[in-house]
Amino acid sequence: MISVLVADDQDLVRSGLVALLSTADDICVVGEARDGGEVVRAVRGTRPVVVLIDIRMPVMNGIEAIARIRSDGEALDTRFVVLTTFGLDEYVFGAIRAGADAFLLKDTTPEELVRCVRHVVQGDAVMSPAVTRTLLTDYLRRPTTIPVRRPPDLTDRERDVLRGVCDGLSNRQIAERSHIGTATVKSYVSRLLDKFGTQTRVGLVLAAHDHGLLDG
Repeated sequence: MISVLVADDQDLVRSGLVALLSTADDICVVGEARDGGEVVRAVRGTRPVVVLIDIRMPVMNGIEAIARIRSDGEALDTRFVVLTTFGLDEYVFGAIRAGADAFLLKDTTPEELVRCVRHVVQGDAVMSPAVTRTLLTDYLRRPTTIPVRRPPDLTDRERDVLRGVCDGLSNRQIAERSHIGTATVKSYVSRLLDKFGTQTRVGLVLAAHDHGLLDG
């Protein structure tokens, strides 16, 4: 059962998300939050597998809440799906840096919302939602203001897996392309996350960009 916390300051939106998710037989809503402070407290209390969180909330916005929870180190396995009515803006890129795993626009279909929750738990298809692909494409087109740093030492296989992640492939697709097992890919992805000092695949793509590994 996938436990989910829903965070949005608009009662109608939040209630609608809870009702929608409750129709899925493999998802259980374990809590709700109206602002970022409530999110932090609720995550500590319920330890949900997934948090659906709005970016712009009172008291503490979604970016600050994600960053606070990530820094606590108490919810390392929690996945954050950011909900937004906005397209590409600095709030969204800030959420990526804070540790968001995926993004959805609030006008997404119910089917895509449920599918995203399931995918983000699997950890091998977190870039599948179209909005996340758009975000990454837009980000990678921007000239980075971060000086290109020397990347961590990578083996040829690690570089191959990293390229697959940056191409938006799932672990299964990377395994098929590289002719290795899915479990082996998961091990390599975990190792890459550790080497680049990030907790999400989206963050891994951005780190590869910042290190100049996506040029050419």
